[in-house]
Amino acid sequence: MEPLVLASASPRRLALLRQIGLEPAVEPADVDETPKRTELPVKLAARLAAAKAQAVAARRTDAYVLAADTVVGVGRRILPKAETVEQARACLVLLSGRRHRVVTGVEVVAPGGKAVRRLVTTAVRFKRLSDAELDAYLATGEWQGKAGGYAIQGHAAKFVADINGSYSNVVGLPLFETAGLLAGLGFPVWP
Repeated sequence: MEPLVLASASPRRLALLRQIGLEPAVEPADVDETPKRTELPVKLAARLAAAKAQAVAARRTDAYVLAADTVVGVGRRILPKAETVEQARACLVLLSGRRHRVVTGVEVVAPGGKAVRRLVTTAVRFKRLSDAELDAYLATGEWQGKAGGYAIQGHAAKFVADINGSYSNVVGLPLFETAGLLAGLGFPVWP
């Protein structure tokens, strides 16, 4: 059986795949993730997932290559992967008391080059955050490198008033849809 390669350095995506019994090789793609001017969250997630998958598939023609990209959007606005505490605070202030969308583009390329893709959107609503809650969350540091400045699987779970859609999508990989894409291409997702 051909191997499965995860075209991502995300420890969350790897942990999610392991949760459903898959143990991929990890070969991150080196892709510029800068949004294009006026690019919408859905288009960015799809474009980056495809670029990552194709970049790794070009050198791993013997494998099933899985790539994903998760984008947090408020309306037409794309929130960054927070790198500074100021960025994280700005994201969380924007999300406070509001609904936002988490969009993940998933692309799988099979040996031979056939590619399939899926976009999954989850709506998440945060409670209104007090300054004390913001400060306490920022002090955890778990916001670092996270789209929208938060990790739903951590302390930020306390902020989620409701969620409509895939929880694993918000973590970074919609498992139901990913398993379906792999199975549809002939990769065994069940032992």
